[in-house]
Amino acid sequence: MKLPQLISRHGVRFALSIGIIMLMLLNASGTLPLAAIKRLENFTYDVRLNLLMPNKLDERIVIIDIDEKSLKQEGRWPWGRNKLADMVNKLFDDYHVKVLGFDVVFAEKDESSGLKSLVEIQTKYLANNAQFNQALESLRPKLDYDQVFANSLKGRNVVLGYFFLRDQRASVNGMLPPASFVEGSFKGKNIDFLTATGYGANLNILQKSAKAAGHFNPDPDTDGISRKVPMVIKYDGQMYEALSVAVAKAALGIPRLEAGYADGLGVGKKYSGLEWLKLGNKRIPVDEQVSALIPYRGPQGSFLYVSATDVLSNKVDPAILKNKIVLLGTTAAGLMDLRATPVQNIYAGVEIHANIIAGILDNNIKEHPAYTLGAEFLLLLLVGLLLAFFLPILSPLWATVVTLSTTSVVILFNLAIWQYANLVLPLASLLVMIGSIYFVNMSYGFFVESRGKRQLTGLFGQYVPPELVDEMAKDPEAFSLEGESREMTVLFSDVRGFTTISEGLDPKQLTKLMNEFLTPMTHIIHHSRGTIDKYMGDAIMAFWGAPLTDHEHARHALNAAIEMIKALDALQRSFAEKGWPPINIGVGLNSGLMTVGNMGSEFRMAYTVMGDAVNLGSRLESLTKNYGVHIIVSEFTRDLVPDFVYRELDMVRVKGKDKPVTIFEPICEEANVDKPTRDTLKVYKEALKLYRNQNWDLAEMQFINLQKLEPQRYVYEMYIKRITHFRQNPPEPHWDGVYNFETK
Repeated sequence: MKLPQLISRHGVRFALSIGIIMLMLLNASGTLPLAAIKRLENFTYDVRLNLLMPNKLDERIVIIDIDEKSLKQEGRWPWGRNKLADMVNKLFDDYHVKVLGFDVVFAEKDESSGLKSLVEIQTKYLANNAQFNQALESLRPKLDYDQVFANSLKGRNVVLGYFFLRDQRASVNGMLPPASFVEGSFKGKNIDFLTATGYGANLNILQKSAKAAGHFNPDPDTDGISRKVPMVIKYDGQMYEALSVAVAKAALGIPRLEAGYADGLGVGKKYSGLEWLKLGNKRIPVDEQVSALIPYRGPQGSFLYVSATDVLSNKVDPAILKNKIVLLGTTAAGLMDLRATPVQNIYAGVEIHANIIAGILDNNIKEHPAYTLGAEFLLLLLVGLLLAFFLPILSPLWATVVTLSTTSVVILFNLAIWQYANLVLPLASLLVMIGSIYFVNMSYGFFVESRGKRQLTGLFGQYVPPELVDEMAKDPEAFSLEGESREMTVLFSDVRGFTTISEGLDPKQLTKLMNEFLTPMTHIIHHSRGTIDKYMGDAIMAFWGAPLTDHEHARHALNAAIEMIKALDALQRSFAEKGWPPINIGVGLNSGLMTVGNMGSEFRMAYTVMGDAVNLGSRLESLTKNYGVHIIVSEFTRDLVPDFVYRELDMVRVKGKDKPVTIFEPICEEANVDKPTRDTLKVYKEALKLYRNQNWDLAEMQFINLQKLEPQRYVYEMYIKRITHFRQNPPEPHWDGVYNFETK
């Protein structure tokens, strides 16, 4: 059969296959990143790592472990600095270690010696007692444990650890070491450094006595797995190296860290050229955020562990520690330095540093350079076009044989590059493309011929109640899966403090709690003719107005939100009987023009809504905690349900939006509001007017009076605080009364 005839006969399959190839190319280039591909890429990376890691003990690095045995013998952590000084002295004087790195931070003074109490006694009661004063001065050097510890660090190859904070409200504590790269070192380079806003570092006296220090910040992927560590973090314009780099630098005797460039090999204008960091002849390959892949040697225990208490009691064979790189860290569960890794679910954080140090010494850290994007493009095109051409013209049996053979070749080639070239080439996109093209060709007829009612009920059954599905199924042609714009209302709800709740429950209890919470909430949404878009852990996203048209979408959504809050009362009693913590939720509602339809990729589709109106609904939910309310609705939802009484909370400009929006708290239906509530709202409205006119004194007086009437309502306190702030930092002369939120 000639080529034109083949294309004519299998044109749809060719077109679908080419579409898959283009989608994978867009994903690879970052133009259309697919979260599912990223997750699968992480999985394939973990499989390759576990399959090919050496699984051999590295005796060059020894971990001094603050383990359960040590805590039982020496007492709870933190130990007195005099004990740590004793350990440092033993390690260098008796055991002759090469380098000592601390995977802990000493940010607070050690006052466990009682020196502070003795000084207070001297000041208050014995200031004129010469004998007491003389004794105190003679004891002071021994009781100043921080100075004792600092003295043990001086002149020794000791590297301290500290951490950076990436919180907008982050604090600053302790003293940072000298920067690895000063401000301006990367001028003209577009490097996406991880940037810190604060830090928790060691006491000045300790940092000045140590040879160096490095941060021990993790950088887990979105799934919580630690696959890489930032080698350099930017703070206040300067760049600071990781603990593993600082320890390796001290062990190698290298004075400074250098940057290595591979200009011209990148793809795209944003490529910085920074491919690696250098310690002498040792290369540390880094990614676009200057993070390095962790070269795991095996599960925990790939390095020698020595109990800290055995070091203190001289029970360790000196040959184990002599001339070794030593890291002091912890595996005790209560000290919270355990990580989830590709090789083990619970893994000591200190051993992650050991793996990186070993990788630096061996020049064995995997590379993922920018030019792998070109290799991925080439492989996607070659393999994709091969399958797109041959699979449509082959029988199902031979198509399966070709697909399996191609998959095997791709995997073996990838493993060979990993093992012998030390390169990490993408694998997931190739596997997904191969599987997708095969699936499309084998299933094309089935999907084309059996769509309709089965597709409709199968798609919408998970989102809307059965009654609505039955109603839709009477005329399936009236409901299109194609994207369309509609006036709708979206609802977002989220459990407040969910992290704290989850930490107090085991996985089974947490699962049961969430099921018992989400089930009644879902019933309420379904009962009000709402569509469940998705569950996001403890959060719910729902919308009204699709797939069935609902002219009262705003009212139904508002009723659902109010019923959800009421249902919490019954849940709280049930949870209390089971010993579970109480649950509070915030709900955000917004109405407007939204795009709704079956969206996603060839890998996964979902019936969902998108658009600015949806994003605003999400922002409103997150604002509920700022105003101390359960429900916030936008002015657009309020206008669609005018027979409700509302409390105007504020005029705000949420992050990512230029146009302000007025937000409200729904109170009750107009017919049910009582006179005290009306009177309070009237006073509150006047207070808001005074506030926006910058009449701070009268506005503050009104809010204080309101606070006395309703002390439980946080919004009054919030405005009092704002007025205090604006007195000291007046807004612009033509201020429009809008409050800007800079975070989501």
